[in-house]
Amino acid sequence: MEKSFISFNENYKEIEENIKKAAEKSGRRREDIILLAATKTVSPELINHAISSGINYIGENRVQEFLSKEDALSTDAHRHFIGHLQSNKVKDIVGKVEMIQSVHSVKLAKLIGKLSNEKGIVTDILLEVNIGKEENKSGFLKEELQQAIEEVSKIEGVKLRGLMTIPPVCENSCDAIPFFEEMYKLFIDNRDKKIDNVSMDYLSMGMSSDYAEAIMCGSNIVRIGTSLFGARNYN
Repeated sequence: MEKSFISFNENYKEIEENIKKAAEKSGRRREDIILLAATKTVSPELINHAISSGINYIGENRVQEFLSKEDALSTDAHRHFIGHLQSNKVKDIVGKVEMIQSVHSVKLAKLIGKLSNEKGIVTDILLEVNIGKEENKSGFLKEELQQAIEEVSKIEGVKLRGLMTIPPVCENSCDAIPFFEEMYKLFIDNRDKKIDNVSMDYLSMGMSSDYAEAIMCGSNIVRIGTSLFGARNYN
């Protein structure tokens, strides 16, 4: 067995145990949490090994990379897009993934809806929230979110399923907790409003360095790459 496969197997076992513990601490079951493997720069062979080992969700960050791997990937996992999506790439990804997690503007949601309508499908989306109000990050500010949800709820061809975020980089994973708690409050507040065409089912937050904290704060999708597959070359 390849060294990368063995390394993945060990990492996967440890992450599963950590997710189970964090879920139980938050009053939930392991089954309530989706482990999404972030597969940026990971080979189709290793991705397929991960899927055959029990990974049910994979997420790509780059449209071109996803398209280059698409035909080689096992169809036994749900496919999400989790990276920054440029308008000129929407046509290439709509219909090829089940969910686009990183919808950062109403304009982008409208384009996804338009192209989904043309294909006769409805695309599930999450709205990306810039919870740290970082100038170098896309996404809705907390103060913009309510209006955005109302506008997106009226767009044909998309179904709003929840929220996602990437908090500011923190030296200690515990420092991310206030951002996660704020996101959970936004998630619950908007879930309780029961807006038509909006089902707040998913709160996607937490990555390799802070997924346990995110789960304990209410996340039900964690996007894990490095901790699963090892350090990678992102050039």
